[in-house]
This record gives sequence, C-alpha cells and structure tokens, in this order.
Amino acid sequence: MIKVKFPDNSVREYEEGILVKDVARDISEGLMRNSLGAVINGKTRGMSEKIKEDCDIRFVNFKDPEGQDIFRHTSSHILALAVLRLFPGVKFAIGPAIKDGFYYDFDLEHRFTPEDLEKIEKEMKKITKEDLKFERIEISKEDAIKHFQELGEEFKVDLIENFPEGSEITLYKLGEFVDLCRGPHIDNIKKVKAIKLLNVAGAYWRGDENNKMLQRIYGTSFEKKKDLDEYLQRLEEAKRRDHRKLGRELDLFSMQDVGPGFPFFHPKGMIVRNELEDFWKKVHVEKGYGEIKTPIILNEALWHQSGHWDHYKDNMYFTKIDGENYAIKPMNCPGSILVYKTHMHSYRDFPLKVAELGLVHRHELSGALHGLFRVRVFTQDDAHIYMLPSQIKDEIVEVIELADYLYSVFGFKYKVELSTKPEDSMGSDEDWEIAINALKEALEEKQIDYTINEGDGAFYGPKIDYHLEDAIGRTWQCGTIQLDFQMPEKFELTYIDENNEKKRPVMVHRAIYGSIERFLGILIEHFEGKFPIWLAPVQVKILPISDKFNENAEELRKKLYEAGIRAEVDGRAEKIGFKIRAAQMEKVPYSLILGQKEIETNTVSVRKRDKGDEGSFSIEDFINRVREEIDTKAIN
Repeated sequence: MIKVKFPDNSVREYEEGILVKDVARDISEGLMRNSLGAVINGKTRGMSEKIKEDCDIRFVNFKDPEGQDIFRHTSSHILALAVLRLFPGVKFAIGPAIKDGFYYDFDLEHRFTPEDLEKIEKEMKKITKEDLKFERIEISKEDAIKHFQELGEEFKVDLIENFPEGSEITLYKLGEFVDLCRGPHIDNIKKVKAIKLLNVAGAYWRGDENNKMLQRIYGTSFEKKKDLDEYLQRLEEAKRRDHRKLGRELDLFSMQDVGPGFPFFHPKGMIVRNELEDFWKKVHVEKGYGEIKTPIILNEALWHQSGHWDHYKDNMYFTKIDGENYAIKPMNCPGSILVYKTHMHSYRDFPLKVAELGLVHRHELSGALHGLFRVRVFTQDDAHIYMLPSQIKDEIVEVIELADYLYSVFGFKYKVELSTKPEDSMGSDEDWEIAINALKEALEEKQIDYTINEGDGAFYGPKIDYHLEDAIGRTWQCGTIQLDFQMPEKFELTYIDENNEKKRPVMVHRAIYGSIERFLGILIEHFEGKFPIWLAPVQVKILPISDKFNENAEELRKKLYEAGIRAEVDGRAEKIGFKIRAAQMEKVPYSLILGQKEIETNTVSVRKRDKGDEGSFSIEDFINRVREEIDTKAIN
C-alpha cells in the first residue's frame, strides 16, 4: 500500500500502481472529470499515469499553470498530427507548451502560408472530434534511436543521442503520429475545443544559428471559445500597444541594421529615460545608497574568479588589449566588488549600499531580439548591499519596501516568486538553505504572497523576482533581489568585526527596473504611449490659432519652461483643428489654444489628453495645476 497526502493534509492509502484518475475519482466524480492532471511530489503527471510510491498530490485544471501546460502540450501533438496528415514527408523537431500557448518546429521544403495555417487549424479541430487516445510507450535508448532513424527523424535522433545513459525514454502515440515525449497529456482530446494558430516564424534547431532553420508554428488553445475570443482580443490590443510601433510613431527610439539589438535613443526617448534615471537616483540617495560607475571592459581573469566564465561565457563578448584577453561585462557585480575592496571595512560601516546604472552587454541570438525587450546592450539599475549576517532580514525587508514604492508610482500590481538552488550552483547546501530561509522570512514579515520556483535561482544564490502586471493583464519579470554568500568568498571580501577579527560579509544584488531599456518598453505598452505627465517628452503643446500669435506662444513657452514644464509651440500655418489632432497623435498630456481672446485676458484654453476641452484657465492657475501633477507623479 502507498500513502497519498492531499492539499488539506488528509492522507489516504491505495494499492501501489493506482492510476492518478482513480485517486481523483475516489475523492469525487466531479474532481476526476474536471482535472487535467496532477502535481505529484512536485512533478506534473497525467491522469492515466500510475502512482508507485508515497506522495503529496494536487490535482490541476485549466485555471492552474500546470493544467494549462498539460492542455497546450497536448495541443502541440494535435498540431503535429494535423501537419503530418496534410504534409506527408514533414520532419519533426520539438513541440512544447509555452506561456499562453504552444508551438511545434517542422522541417519541410514547403513554406507554410496563412492559408496553410487555416487548413491545419481545420484539421486539428477535426482530430479533436475523433476518439483518439494517447498511448504511452516505454523504450530503450537504442531502440528509440533505431525507431527514429528508420523514420528519417534526424532531430529526434539528435535529442536521444544526447540523453544520459540509463535515461527513461518514452514515446507517445496519437493516431498516426508517434513522438519522443515525457508527457503528460490530457486523457480526452475532445476537451481541446478552442484552437487558434497564430503565426509562423523561423527557428534554428537547438537555437543555434549554425544549425538548420526550421519553421515554427505558434498556436494557442482553450477549453472554451469565449476564453479564446478574449485572448485574441488581448492580442489585438497588444499589437496596438506594441512599443516598437509606438517608439517609431512617438520618435522615442529606433533599431538600425548596423547594430542589431543595440537601440538608438532619440531626443524624446532620452527625456523619458532621463526622468526614469533621475527619479531612481533621487530615491536611492534618500535611502542611503552611494552611486558608483565601473568600466565596461575588464580583464578575463576577473570573470574566471567571479564564476561568470564557467556559467555565462557563451553570452559574453571578448576583445584583446595589449595582447591580453578582456571581456565586456555582462553583469555589474564584479566591478562593485572591486570598489568595495579598495578599503578595509569595519562592522560599523554596514550595511554598505552602492548603486550603479551600469551598462552591460550580452550576446543574444538574432532570432531572440525583440525591440527594447530583448537587446544586446542595456543599463541595469543595479545595487549591491554589503552587510552582516545579522542584518540580512532587515535589509531584504527594506529592499522589498523600496520596490513596492517604485512600482506603485507607475501603478503596477505585481506577483512575487522565490527561486531556489539551480543545478549549476556554487556553494554549500547549508549556505543555500540559510539564504533561502532569509528571503522567506523577509517576504513573510511583509505578508507578501509568493510562489516557489524550484531550481531557478542565480548560480550564486536564491532570488526574489517581481512580475509586474500591465494594463492589459500581461506579466513582465522586472525586479530581482538576490542573496549571495558566494561572491564574497570568491573575492575574499572581509570586514573587521567588534572583536577585531576578519569576517566575511554577506552580499545582496538587486535591481528594481531590471533594465532601463526593457522597463521603458514595458511603460510604453502599459500606458499605450500616453505617459504620465512627469514622464511625457512634451508635457504641453501650445497651439496658436494663427501664426500671427506665434510670438505670444513663444513667450508662453518660456514661462512654462521657467516653471520646469516641457512645452513646444506648433507654429505651423495650419488650421487649429489640424493642430489639435496632431497633438493628440503625439499623445501630449495638455494642449493650450491661444488666440486674441486668451492674449487679452491672460488666459489659455485648455484641452486635456483623452478628455478634450476643459475650459479657460489663467496662466498661473494652469502652471500650478501642471506642477502639482508633475511633482506628485500623478497617473492619468
């Protein structure tokens, strides 16, 4: 007999080898019917799999991330079967579930067209109505290689050959399609009622640009058509908010062929960027941080010492200086550590907080580049805190409070994730346990709900990650707080304690924006280019009714400038309606209409973005109003 423990801590006993679905049925028929799978001892399993040992179990449905993964991974197999039926001779690579959907990579001479996607989607819907069941096949490595060699499936063979000896290998058969797959899948594919194939993209095998280019079909699926329709509507909204499109229209930044992944910021984009950085600096000075700036090119030996060479060299750029090897920094922490080491420190110095808007370079594959979201050069809003072990919790709590304040200024809600020890980690299990528990204690003291992301910590320590929710419900991973016992050890950092003995400090790495570039891209989409007035490149547009009032408009612009308000004059010889529409297209927060009446009464006629005419104001009242909105960082 085996013992199965449920989320409410109740325990039931069953015969060894009982199916997951039968455990669910033992609780209730409704639970069995509605579940897509279960998480058993931390691993996601299908309803038709056997339970062979004592375990904790949690059943999942489509509302759970694990349930969505099972559902959409199943959808990728249905996609592959449909392509096999319509395009005999196609070769298969991989087909995982991803956030909000799935994809499958195909090797086929024929280039998929939008019309093909419609045909494939129709075939998928036909397949879901067939009474097909997944058949699980356990197979040896040798037999699996032989099976796929006979089919000419070179990509499957490549995958299997790289499996460690003794690996459990399973195939899953759905209709005519047999795939190399760990599972799990849903039992009843008729549940996949709402399917949409979205687009085709190129993808190198194994993400390596030296390998063959495959065709990747992206899709999504839901249990209900209503949910699919809502998702597709959100996609259309996301297209409208695309920061690459708005970046061009609002003249904020550009990407150039001469530097793929290296953004060019235009004057208006620099205004927004500088406002973000100035705000960040002001807050950090108030919180006791000292600002530093470290070089972007440092000797290769430093990166060996830090551990980045072993864990990160494939993402780094290199150069030679005076015959020696140097690397362009992918992270700022070694530079901060070198600044720390220029002085001997006492326990009285702690916590020691240093912050850096540090420029870093990372090699990203060309296919992964995406506007400001995935670039090859970016500025991290890094900070490093050196502290006594006894100060860990208090300092983490303070960073949590700082992050909460900064995100609230932009109106972001967020979720928090705690990531634990990865496979390629440095340091002892004991250090990791201390570090993980310290982060948990800080989160719990602030009464912050969090989820555990097993095995996704940095190689030198566990971390807290912030996932911001934007205006249309998407989430973006931005801030991070990383607790590190390893770098101080590797760089032999010390301080003198109260007994005049040398001790090792603890180090925290943290960023809140994450990177200036990516955060700016998120803000563009979050606000749809309609920045809060304190961030807007042009805060006020002055619209003289005719060009004979241009001189008066310029005098008004100077008054606004003296009050710290960014204003421009549209002095073109155009009708006022044209100028108003132009200001709306530029998403300027306020437009001021200036004619003979306004000049005689020393007033302005005010139009507010998205609200229209707000009536007449004295210039002084208008300035006071705008200044208050800027100073309080009001969100419209």
